[in-house]
Amino acid sequence: MKSQAIRLGVDIGGTFTDVVLEMDGASFSTKVLTTYSAPEDAIIDGMHGVCADAGIAPAQIGQIIHGTTLATNALIERRGAKTALITTQGFRDVIEMRTESRFEQYDLNLNLPEPLLPRQMRYTVAERMDAKGNVLIPLDRAEVEAVVDQIATAGYTSVAIGLIHAYLNDAHEVMIRDVLAEKLPDVMVSLSSEVSPQMREYERFNTVVANAYIKPLMKSYLGRLEGRLRDEGVTCNIFLMHSGGGIISIESAAEFPVRLVESGPAGGAVFAANVAARYGLDKVLSFDMGGTTAKICLIKNQTPKTSRVFEVARTYRFKKGSGMPISIPVIDMVEIGAGGGSLAHVDTMRQIRVGPESAGSEPGPACYGRGGDKPAVTDADLVLGKLDPTNFAGGSITLDKSNSETALATVLGDPLEMDVATSAFGLAEVVDENMANAARVHAVENGEDLSEYTMIAFGGAAPLHAGRLCEKLGVDRLLVPPGAGVGSAIGFLRAPFSFEANRSVYMKLSDFDADKIRTLLDDLQQEATGFVRSCDADSPILSEFKVYMRYTGQGWEIPIGLTEDQAMQPDAATFQARFEEDYTKLFGRPVAGMDIEITVWAVNATTPPEKVETVTQVEVPGQARDGSGLVRDLFDPAEASYVTATVHQRDQMQTGDQVSGPGIITEDETTIIVPSSRKAMRQPDGCIDVKAKG
Repeated sequence: MKSQAIRLGVDIGGTFTDVVLEMDGASFSTKVLTTYSAPEDAIIDGMHGVCADAGIAPAQIGQIIHGTTLATNALIERRGAKTALITTQGFRDVIEMRTESRFEQYDLNLNLPEPLLPRQMRYTVAERMDAKGNVLIPLDRAEVEAVVDQIATAGYTSVAIGLIHAYLNDAHEVMIRDVLAEKLPDVMVSLSSEVSPQMREYERFNTVVANAYIKPLMKSYLGRLEGRLRDEGVTCNIFLMHSGGGIISIESAAEFPVRLVESGPAGGAVFAANVAARYGLDKVLSFDMGGTTAKICLIKNQTPKTSRVFEVARTYRFKKGSGMPISIPVIDMVEIGAGGGSLAHVDTMRQIRVGPESAGSEPGPACYGRGGDKPAVTDADLVLGKLDPTNFAGGSITLDKSNSETALATVLGDPLEMDVATSAFGLAEVVDENMANAARVHAVENGEDLSEYTMIAFGGAAPLHAGRLCEKLGVDRLLVPPGAGVGSAIGFLRAPFSFEANRSVYMKLSDFDADKIRTLLDDLQQEATGFVRSCDADSPILSEFKVYMRYTGQGWEIPIGLTEDQAMQPDAATFQARFEEDYTKLFGRPVAGMDIEITVWAVNATTPPEKVETVTQVEVPGQARDGSGLVRDLFDPAEASYVTATVHQRDQMQTGDQVSGPGIITEDETTIIVPSSRKAMRQPDGCIDVKAKG
């Protein structure tokens, strides 16, 4: 019998697919290699594994929540559908011209990502709305039909429609969609006024093109997944994690797949926020490292920081503006091509470089024995003693250390005249410093001091590197929660149902129109609530209001949160006071005598967050564990030499048990490395609490 209390969380990563089953307060999890050709195969295999462990049939599952990197990977690898763009005459090249912003001011040879669609796949119609949504040039239906005939002849699968100022008046975009529906009913259509109804045509056009580009792929995948699950007797509802940290229906995900571009990492941030709430932590650095990438996110007051623009496929690491902007609600994080499968090479300057290329699951790192001949981070971790070759991924994969040593010697050691251990040390240090540098940059951009933060580490590779990262960043405390190896999948099960509706309507405070604002926010609230209600018919729905404001003449806005009373009883003085308060926090002082503009209005509807029980933390450690005599040679980068580390089983540690570094704490899905400078203790909820000695 199906039970709503039995829930399955599934996260498809670039290397592993993580599956977590929760029922009656118990949790069962597994990691299986991602099957690229048919990602649903890994989900079915993982589901059978956890159901067998729990002693239930798949048909008893009451809810499935899924997140995936498939949308992001399709954009990065350019594996989308044959897509056309229909835009306003004169604006055909917007997605190629980008903006005037130069992220490297003096570089004459900037390497920018190519637009998703070449020029010959971009079509125009003579029409024009003005900046207030009034029709300047009417759209001629006959001209639209002629363009649609060209699209039919060329054999496109998907069409993006992005017209100037359509976020204010969508009439012309709707007309084009109607003509396409009549003449080409099998072609998928995406409207910019629905996908991203915001000002700035470059970001909006790029977002609607990305949505159209991946829509057939994602719709096909979600349909296949639903069919395979039905064949297994699973008839429950399937929901998807979206980039903003909430859950939407499978139908909404298929219609707006661009909202899934950061769904996996978003689940990880929700997981970290849940742990932060249990421990009453207001300043947390979330560190998620899997097989392909590492993600770093700042979590303040138990809430992940959010943004409304995200970049994919950056051509320059850490450089904002070097990627494709996607204008959607998203949890703000920095992502680095540094996972367990990230490959190393020696560049022309004879320096070790790691990533962003990844071995993925096919063929995987050299130690997998599946044909990989280049050294990956996992190969370095194995040689450095961080991994047990006989108990990787719960023993499902046996690692071959000799393959790792050969790859490290061939690619790094021989060219740089280093032994294998030094090559592995160099590779690991480059990866750790890349991640530390990304965290420093992200913190500085947000005006934060990381020494005041607690790190929460999860993902299969993060606990292997988190201790060293804390040493580099000056972070004194690290928490590794239970289930860390499958943290994002657990995060899916902690996320609320939510949807953010936003719209660009330009208004100066000097022209403040309270009635217009009230009507606009009420419309957005109803739109967002409708999406959430389609997923959850019974739970109460909360509304969060946000406006984006700036001083007149500035290029970008800052988000300003409003209470429901402030939003529904709008007052210019209140809006100004809230803006100046947040502006001062960011920049030190307000600017006197300048008018203020509002450009974007947003309402996020969400079900209430899961109730969290506070952990009664153990402050005084209990007995020191000796590891039952198990020891392993572990390379300590702080001492640049191998040390003898005690080995401990995580599931055998009791509350208050302490491990003094150097130490290794093992479990099926990950391994926690306790450096010589740290000590670890088990907290009552199973978290391993790693702190600096002294």
